[in-house]
Amino acid sequence: MSNKYIGRWRITEMELWDGDFIDLVAKGQIILKNDQLGKLQFGAVEAEIDYRIEMINNLERLEFSWEGYDESDQVCGRGWAIIKDNELHGRLYFHLGDDSWFKAIRFK
Repeated sequence: MSNKYIGRWRITEMELWDGDFIDLVAKGQIILKNDQLGKLQFGAVEAEIDYRIEMINNLERLEFSWEGYDESDQVCGRGWAIIKDNELHGRLYFHLGDDSWFKAIRFK
């Protein structure tokens, strides 16, 4: 299984939050590295990602957990993503809280 997910992805849309909120502190982004680790940034959320690529019903999907801070509050959750039409499409879940779909494109 090749890792086509590696790279820096710019979050362009989210179900619950608009573009101004996504880019509140810095440009909303997901960074995925070779070592199955990465970073998540949107709104005031800054978090570390731990991911795996899995096959689910013959579809390759990236599954991840994340942990970090939203302002000064500790937050964590999970999520998943697939690549569709050269975009990253997925869903992000806060533990015991909100969840939202997201779309992201590769930074140029």
